[in-house]
Amino acid sequence: MVILNHKERYEYLSVGKRTFYLKNMDIKNFISAIAQIAEEKGIPSEKVIDSIETAIAAAYKKDYGEKGQMIKAKLKPETGEVKFWQVKLVVSEDMIYSEEELEKLKEKKPTEEQKTEKEEKIRFNPEKHIMIAEAKKMKKGIKVEEELEIPLKAQKDYGRIAAQTAKQVILQKIREAERETIFDEYKSKEGEIISGIIQRVEGRNIFIDIGKTLGVMPREEQVYGEFYRPSQRLKFYILKVDETPKGPVVFLSRAYPKLISKLFELEVPEISQGQVEIKAIAREPGSRSKVAVESTAEGVDPIGSAVGQRGSRIMAIINELGGEKIDIIEYSDDPEEFIANSLSPAKVLEVKVMPRNKALCLVPEDQLSLAIGKDGQNVRLAAKLTGWKIDVRGSKEGEEKEEKEETKEEKKETKKEKKETKKEKKKHTST
Repeated sequence: MVILNHKERYEYLSVGKRTFYLKNMDIKNFISAIAQIAEEKGIPSEKVIDSIETAIAAAYKKDYGEKGQMIKAKLKPETGEVKFWQVKLVVSEDMIYSEEELEKLKEKKPTEEQKTEKEEKIRFNPEKHIMIAEAKKMKKGIKVEEELEIPLKAQKDYGRIAAQTAKQVILQKIREAERETIFDEYKSKEGEIISGIIQRVEGRNIFIDIGKTLGVMPREEQVYGEFYRPSQRLKFYILKVDETPKGPVVFLSRAYPKLISKLFELEVPEISQGQVEIKAIAREPGSRSKVAVESTAEGVDPIGSAVGQRGSRIMAIINELGGEKIDIIEYSDDPEEFIANSLSPAKVLEVKVMPRNKALCLVPEDQLSLAIGKDGQNVRLAAKLTGWKIDVRGSKEGEEKEEKEETKEEKKETKKEKKETKKEKKKHTST
């Protein structure tokens, strides 16, 4: 836990039971305190050192520097030694405004040409810039537009305002580094599942504690019929991670179809090892799902692997999804076989593949309602799973339909024959 406050006009930083005053402070111990903060927040040590160097440079400039100066600090973590430099940009005569040009700029309003010239030229500031002739005296071989580092005398005593500036810089840098670390960590986890605890419900959004940050589950990614209460632990699918001015935002989902495939990977070793492959998923969140599986290894039963002994594996997934029903279907490259399997648990007598990606499925009369499902759910999910437009009919109805189609075709043929005979008669009469 970090506490920053002031006491007797001096800023201090507290880490646990250790307190470090930012006036006459021991830099080496100060580094160890900041490193402890970084370890707690999971920030790389290089970023911690960079934040300390920036803070010390800001404190140095506040007490010992001049306005407009660019101060650079370099810290040796092993010894705690700090070195300071003033950074100046090397310029030539043609890069800066002359006194006459500056006076003209004050008198006249800048035109478009002058604006472009203004962008090319700079106002010389002795604290920021140095002429090339002077720069070469200090460092041979230096070129125009390069930076010259001039060593400064190291200081150890810093006033209250300088210490406060250092404190603010350190806090800002650590906050930025923490946000960047969180973003990188969760960005790499996109498309995976994560366990989280529901913290609060605000309007239509639900906020979930997922470790280092809070995830957000919008209304459209929630499952209809599921009730979410604080302190409830659930598994979520990481949809995407966005960078915002307030920090990274992790969007979570319970309705996304790939949540099921990831849960199967967790529960079924054959799927995670690649012996069984999930080929397709059709889902109506909170109600029912169909999963098509295929074995890639000999002697491995894909459906048995997914279900588990006495249904142990599938039941664990169903419980995680709040009782959502799951049908495991064997995938086949043959469309007729795959469509017949997709209508499970109903038994299909015959599948007829028709033009325009349509299929006619004939089922026993007593299985018709089972094949269609409640409100057409079973056939709807089968169509989503296979990508075919499925028409389910009873065996008698199907036979009648076939007979009607056959009679239609016969009538068409007879009509054609009659037309042909009429044409032949006309030819004979004309001759």
